[in-house]
Amino acid sequence: MWRSAALPPWYDPAAHDTITVVAWNIEHFVDDWDSPYIDHPRENNPNPNLPERRRLLAEAIRVLDPDIVVFQEVESASFIEAWAGEHLADMGYRHFTGRESTDWYMNVIIMSRLPLGLMYSYSNVYTYIHGEVDSVGNTDRQSFTNNRMVSVDVHVNPEYTFTLTGVHLKAGRSDRDVGWRKGQLDLLREHWERILRADPGARILLAGDLNTLPGDEEYLRALGEGTEVVLMDALGGRETLTHPADTPTRQLDHIIPNQNMMPDLVPGSARVPTPFDAATMRLISDHLPVKARFVTVRERD
Repeated sequence: MWRSAALPPWYDPAAHDTITVVAWNIEHFVDDWDSPYIDHPRENNPNPNLPERRRLLAEAIRVLDPDIVVFQEVESASFIEAWAGEHLADMGYRHFTGRESTDWYMNVIIMSRLPLGLMYSYSNVYTYIHGEVDSVGNTDRQSFTNNRMVSVDVHVNPEYTFTLTGVHLKAGRSDRDVGWRKGQLDLLREHWERILRADPGARILLAGDLNTLPGDEEYLRALGEGTEVVLMDALGGRETLTHPADTPTRQLDHIIPNQNMMPDLVPGSARVPTPFDAATMRLISDHLPVKARFVTVRERD
C-alpha cells in the first residue's frame, strides 16, 4: 500500500481475515437506455428478459457473498452501481470501477467491498496479433478489445495488498484469435514483471473469461512456468467446466493467482458454484461463475 494512501473511514480491515473473489461473464448485461454513443441492437433494444436476469443475478450474488466481483460483458460501472444499489444495498459494495469502451457495450467492471487503489488501464495500448501480418507485411496489431483488461490494487489491510487483473480476452478459436490473445497476455505479463521487479513479494490475481482452455497455448502463456512471473491456477488446472451454463462442456473462466498469492488460497475454496438449477443459471448468463477464497491475516513464510 502506498504511504500516501489511507484506508477509508468506513472500512474495518479486522472484518476481513479472508476474502472471496468471484469472476463472472454475465452475457450482454446492459441497462434500459439506448446510449447515443453505442450502435448495437443488444444495447439499443435490450432483451425483455433483462429485469428477471438482474433480479436473479442479485440473488446469486447474495448466495455467493463475494467481497470482490469481476464482471464481464457489462455496459458500465454506473449501471452496476445502480443495480447494486437497488438489489444489494445492504451488502457493503462501495467501489465500482473499470475502463469502459467509448463505443461498445461489453466491458470489465469490478465491484468491491474492499478499498481499491491505483487502477491500470490497457485500453490505449496496441498489442500484437501473433502469426498475423498487416497489408504491408508487418506483424498485425490491435487495440479494439484491450479495454477489456483492467488491473487495480486491492487494499485488504496494511499488510495485505494485491493487484487484481480482470479480463475478458478475445473470443474465438481461429489462429488469429489465438494470436490476438497471446498479444494481450504479453502486455499483462510485462506489466506484472514490472510490479514484481519493484516488489518481489507482490501478490497478483488474474480473474475472468480468458476464452482459453486449460492446456491451450494461451493458457500456458498466462501461467508462465519457468519465467520470472509464475501464475498458478487456483482450480488446479483441471477441467472445471464453465460454459455453456446449463450443459457446460469447456472451461473458459479462470481464477489464477501468482506464486506469491497461491499459498493464501483456502484449500478447497476454488470452484465453479451453481446457486440455482441449470435452467436458472443459463437464464442469468451463458457462463458459470468461478470463485475462490484467500487468507489475508496470517504470517507469510
